[in-house]
Amino acid sequence: MDPAQSITWRKSSLSGANGDNCVEVTTDLPGLVAVRDSKNPSGPALAFTPAQWRSFIGRVNTGAFDA
Repeated sequence: MDPAQSITWRKSSLSGANGDNCVEVTTDLPGLVAVRDSKNPSGPALAFTPAQWRSFIGRVNTGAFDA
């Protein structure tokens, strides 16, 4: 079985009905969190360790990247 077939990608519940301009994330890969553009599901994905992903989400939640 192709490992890519068993991966479940998910979008935020805050993405809205249209689902435009969204990223998808999966934690189905051992030791990795992968992120991709929902408009280009066959395109590249970024991979992070769980610690890197938690750090990024923590900084997002504190507004570190707000303009």
